[in-house]
This record gives sequence, C-alpha cells and structure tokens, in this order.
Amino acid sequence: MTHNLSIEAPGAPSIWQEATSGDLAAHPHQPACQYCGDALHVTWADLGLQPLANDYRADAAAARREPVFPLHARFCTSCYLVQVGSAVPREAIFSDYAYFSSYSASWLEHCARYADAMIARFGLGPSSLVVEIASNDGYLLQYFARAGVPVLGIDPAENIARVANAAGIPTEVAFFGTETAAGLIHRGIGADHISAKNVLAHVPDIADFVRGVAILLKNQAVFTVEFPHLLRTMLGLQFDQIYHEHFSYLSLIAVQRIFEDQGLRIFDVEQLLTHGGSLRVYACHRGAAHAETERVAQLLHAEKEAGLHREEAYRGFERKLKRVRRDFLDFIASLRASGKTIIGYGAAAKANTFLNYCGAGPETLAYIADRSPSKTGHFMPGSGIRIAEISEIERTRPDYVLILPWNLRQEIVGELGFIRGWGGRFVTAIPAIEIF
Repeated sequence: MTHNLSIEAPGAPSIWQEATSGDLAAHPHQPACQYCGDALHVTWADLGLQPLANDYRADAAAARREPVFPLHARFCTSCYLVQVGSAVPREAIFSDYAYFSSYSASWLEHCARYADAMIARFGLGPSSLVVEIASNDGYLLQYFARAGVPVLGIDPAENIARVANAAGIPTEVAFFGTETAAGLIHRGIGADHISAKNVLAHVPDIADFVRGVAILLKNQAVFTVEFPHLLRTMLGLQFDQIYHEHFSYLSLIAVQRIFEDQGLRIFDVEQLLTHGGSLRVYACHRGAAHAETERVAQLLHAEKEAGLHREEAYRGFERKLKRVRRDFLDFIASLRASGKTIIGYGAAAKANTFLNYCGAGPETLAYIADRSPSKTGHFMPGSGIRIAEISEIERTRPDYVLILPWNLRQEIVGELGFIRGWGGRFVTAIPAIEIF
C-alpha cells in the first residue's frame, strides 16, 4: 500500500523564504555537473568538512580523527540535478558497509507490501527473474523468493553479500552499471523486473547506472526506483539526508530527463511516506506497452509550481539549517544547566551528518543506543560518541532520548516506550525541536 501526500505541507515554510544572493558559490573554479558536465555555481547546502557517514570505528580517538571531505550540495541550472559531486571514491564508501537493512521492522513491512504489489500488478511468477540493485542483506528479495519468484541481488559490499548468500538469496558482488549489465546479458541473464530502493542517489555516474538498467531490462519489463523526494527534503529541512554516499538529491523533473536520455520512459509515480517523503517511479523501455498514469504529469506540474527547475528555489536553505543547529545547541545547553540527561537513539548515517554539522561530541550526548550489533561497541565518525546496546538505556535512565533517525520515529517510540516508566521523554530536532 502506498500513501499519497499533498505537495503543500501544512505550516511548512516556503522554499523561497529568506532567499539571498549570498548563497551563490563564489569559488573561482567551479565543479562540473556529474550528469551534464556544466559548471555548478548555485549552492543548496554547504555542510562543511565531514567524515564518511558510515565509517564507524572501534576506537574513540580514531573516530574523532576521521578523514574529512567537503560536503557541499549544489544545483545544476542546466539539467536540474542537485548533487554533492564525487569528493570520495565510491569504493571507499561501499565496498565494506555498516548498514544492514533488515534491522528496521517498518522498512521490512514496506518491502513485504511492495513485493506483494509487484507480483500482483505485473504477473511475476516462477518463470520470472526479479533483480534488485543494491540488494544489501536480501531484506527485499526474501519476500519474492518466499512467493516462488526467482531472484538475483547485486551489491558492491562483500561483507553484506556474504550475509545474503548465506540466507539463500543469490547475490553478486559488483557496482551496477553498463559493464555489469552487459556481463549478465552475456551469461543469458535478463530481468523481468528490476528494483532499486534508495540507490539511485548513491551512484556517482547516474547516466551509466540508468543505461545499465536499460540493458538488463527485458522488452516489457518494469524498473521501479525509490528515492527521497527533493521537494520533501526541502520543505522538511531534512538536511541530515545529505552525506557523501548520496551523490545526488532527486526531483521527478531531473529523473525524467535522465531516464529519457537513456531510453527509458516513466509511466507511473507514487508518493510514499518512507524517509520523510519519497517517490516510487515506474519506468520501462520507450516502446513498451505500459500506459502513463495522470500522476506523472500532476507531480511534474507540482514540482514546477514549487520552482524546482529554478535556482531561486534553492537559495536560503542554508540559513534555515543554521537555525536548526542553533536551536538544538541551545536546547542541549538548557538541559545541562538544569541537570537533565540526554542520550541519542539510532546510529544512522543521517545522525552523523546532523551531529557533525552541530559540532556535537560525547559532552553533547553521553552515548547513542542502537539495535545493530555491527555498530554497538563502536564510535560515531567525527563526533566520537559511543554506540551502546539498548539495554544501557534502562540501566542509565536518561531524562530525554533524542531520536536521530526521525523517519522511524513511530517505530522507535513503540520500541522504547519503557522510558515513560521513569518519566523519560522523546525529542526530535528536525525540522525543529519537538519534545513528546
């Protein structure tokens, strides 16, 4: 089941508010757009120098001495793609990865519903092959496999692919693009359905990735891709979704142009609640028989009404982020002055962007609790905050728990409801401080 969202969020700030010409980057040598090659001269968000968001360390001192790289998102006025560029090689980010998708119950439920819907809508069965790009630990493909649909996962992280293969989900270790797709076709492997959840933003060469999909996709087959919707990111001030492994930040306007250039046609789009507001885009070969729904034109119109194809819409975003940072640090100072304690929950990549932008450290949050055994016992990159098991929350009884992955707020509140036993309260900081 999907959830349609209205484009105008009640009470949301205008994305043109506080526009200032000072947001234009003033570097004499501008970087080039990763897609069309034109110069990038419009800043959307400059978050300074930051470490890799998923590079957790077992030593606190090493975590605080992490190498840092520019985290500067810009808007291309030619092809409308928002991007941070390729400051870090993809091999340094994805070859050994700390994120396992199966540790979020709500995400697994989302994926189970998706599998059921795709099987029913497109008639997938025992003679079909479903391919997932960036398949992680088999979190999605398991639901197709259980329904008797053959599957193949493709993921660049060897450590995660081993987990998927051990669980019975065939997974190949590779970065996906034209070379990987051509190799599969040469082996007689073609896809009846391709899924890519939250990976399109992760590829530095987005044109090569989409061309690879076109190569691997059979004549009438369907490609679905999900990604956080740029408009929702802007309206919700969700700047913590910016980190080095997210090379681009996507609107339907930009994605449609890229797909058309590579021979794919978008025929449907759905708005989802995941990741603070995402899109699920359906695409096929240009000559395939799938009829286009009205939702495509409606959403393109809404994005153009919001100005996502004009540079004016991207100015002023940084000023709003500075306000979020100031309010959070003021809140922490008030807790310290009153003798209250606060810890974090969720050692997610978005947490690292937020904490490092705020200049946070162990003096800000005593520790961050997390369910993932691959993270507990380690330290957050840059901030050096310790990652603890959930049991430590009951032992230390903090006054406040800061939910860092705010997109999983409902799930986390249900999981940690026991803090109410001692009067504990929850906090989120984006788009503004909320205590509940």
